[in-house]
Amino acid sequence: MSIEAAEKAMLAYEAGDVLFPEKIVQIFNDETQERINCLPATFKSDKICGVKWVSVFPPNPVKHGIQNLSAVIILSEIEHGFPIAFMEGTLCSNIRVGTMGAIAAKHLAKKDSETIGFIGAGEQAKMHLIAMKTVLPDLRLCRVAAKDPAEEVTFVNEMSAILPGLQFEQANSDLERATRNADVIVTATSAQAPLLKASWMKPGAFYSHVGGWEDEYAVALACEKIVCDDWNTVKHRTQTLSRMYKDGKLTDDDIHCDLIDLISGKKKGRMNDQERTYFNAVGLAYVDVGIAMAMYQRAMEAGMGQDLQVQHDMIFEHARLKDWVRV
Repeated sequence: MSIEAAEKAMLAYEAGDVLFPEKIVQIFNDETQERINCLPATFKSDKICGVKWVSVFPPNPVKHGIQNLSAVIILSEIEHGFPIAFMEGTLCSNIRVGTMGAIAAKHLAKKDSETIGFIGAGEQAKMHLIAMKTVLPDLRLCRVAAKDPAEEVTFVNEMSAILPGLQFEQANSDLERATRNADVIVTATSAQAPLLKASWMKPGAFYSHVGGWEDEYAVALACEKIVCDDWNTVKHRTQTLSRMYKDGKLTDDDIHCDLIDLISGKKKGRMNDQERTYFNAVGLAYVDVGIAMAMYQRAMEAGMGQDLQVQHDMIFEHARLKDWVRV
């Protein structure tokens, strides 16, 4: 469902059917990048406007022992302007991250990929594994490395229950062991350091870069194709590719295309089994809204959710309003 919804959303955007204004970012700490973002998008043909309100607080896991991202999504119909859904948005965000990596893998990974290696064992890594297994059904071995080996244990316990046909190996924080010679590599960490080395990436490997700065420059330089969800957005951020662009190590011409070009068929994906391919996504909020719309429709069809009527009466029709007003 999420892959179809994301592809539909991107094709709608390319066709000019999506209003996607600039996001509003409120940064509370420049050093840690603790922030809250407001990201709206409207699908004109569907007559739905949505907004994702997302907080990103990188110090949370270490400082407070809680997740670093939380979000809510509101959907409104645009015939009358009334809200139709208020949704927990963290799940939708994590689904989108994994979905975009999986769509890229459809075009850039070897179809018969058997091994996948993870640096990072959090929620986005887990979602990535489910999504990757969906588009690469021949995956049979998953290796995982995390800063804390206990996170690897949790990852394996949780994911083996969901994907019982997959073999798992814990790398005990050995990043090279987790990724060397893997057909698919995923880095999903909050670290700002070049964790993945180019020498670990074999010919024919596909790399999905999730976070900010997770690989050395040589990784991208060794890849025959580099694809982004949106290069114009990526190059102004703090990803590895962004840093390379600012340092003059990467130019616009070095980017093969944006993901939509693979989906629409404007550009070709993998051409042979020896190509190393690289995908980087920073997140397109209109895709979150597109996935949220699909989740809403699915919930409606299943009769799930709660009916919350926010406003029962016009303000001055409240029978007890006179008792509540203070002048």
